[in-house]
Amino acid sequence: METAADELAPLVGRKRACAAVGLSRAGWYRRHRQSSLPAKPPTPTPRRAQPRALSPAERDKLNEVLHAERFVDLAPAEIYATLLDEGVYLGSISTIYRELHRRHGQVPERRRQASHPAHARPELRATRPNELWSWDVSKLRGPGKWNWFYLYWILDVYSRYAVGWCISEHETAAISERLITDTIAAHDVDATKLTIHADRGPQQTAKPVAQLYADLGITRSHSRPRVSNDNPYSEAGFKTLKYRPDFPGRFDSLEAAVAHGDRFFDWYNLEHHHWGLSLLTPAQVHYGKVDAVIEHRQSVLDAAHDAHPERFVRRPPIAKRPPAEAWINRPPEEDNSTH
Repeated sequence: METAADELAPLVGRKRACAAVGLSRAGWYRRHRQSSLPAKPPTPTPRRAQPRALSPAERDKLNEVLHAERFVDLAPAEIYATLLDEGVYLGSISTIYRELHRRHGQVPERRRQASHPAHARPELRATRPNELWSWDVSKLRGPGKWNWFYLYWILDVYSRYAVGWCISEHETAAISERLITDTIAAHDVDATKLTIHADRGPQQTAKPVAQLYADLGITRSHSRPRVSNDNPYSEAGFKTLKYRPDFPGRFDSLEAAVAHGDRFFDWYNLEHHHWGLSLLTPAQVHYGKVDAVIEHRQSVLDAAHDAHPERFVRRPPIAKRPPAEAWINRPPEEDNSTH
């Protein structure tokens, strides 16, 4: 387009040439203003000396005074005021700071600075039920403005099955310890082959809970501080609970909260077709009923395809199986291998 405009410009003028080929004149000028010569490297500008700066002799005198025995442990403002009272002015407070800090590094922060050690990114995989559990505590509004109930929920990461839960008026390490112990016993789990993941709340990191893990041989795992994505399964479970249409804004009593929990967890485990499980229920995956359910679904889909094959354009329908493994923070190499 530009070449055609360049050829027509000497004959009909630049304005008509651009209009004829549909080219903006501004664009033509912009492109032709670009120089074909290589860009010159920038010439470094020498740093101009500050005319108000101290001379070398004045700087030496200031440093001699600052490092004298009487001033060596004083703050710059204290040195400035002392010298001023003695009728001596060697520089402003800012000048004294510059000499001590920028040139000598002698006025660092003296207070203890908080250090945050690096925490490893948890990378956990589950390939069967009762291999990896995740648990957390969530608040439920009580009858009063500042009244809360606390829902403890232990979730199997592979099957999403709620293996244990309780609701209490208090949030204590003793309740957490008892719930974990009772849940392991109820499901007859080999604790030495179990990993339990949680965030870093006070109950999850309490000494009695940590001692319980050690006594039973449980492998414990914790989220990194301020990283909510390290405990996604528990967070998603609480969202499912609180986004249900029958979830009340407040519970009138602890008994009402427990009754709601009974209804919810029966529905969640036995009736909730989980999207992450290819629309199987957590109970079907947790108790090894996947093959039977998939076989039945496939027979239904095959009959639907045989009745109306024209409705399935690309291929016959296939009953999807749930994922073979579940991850908390899948490693990058694992992510790449799945694509």
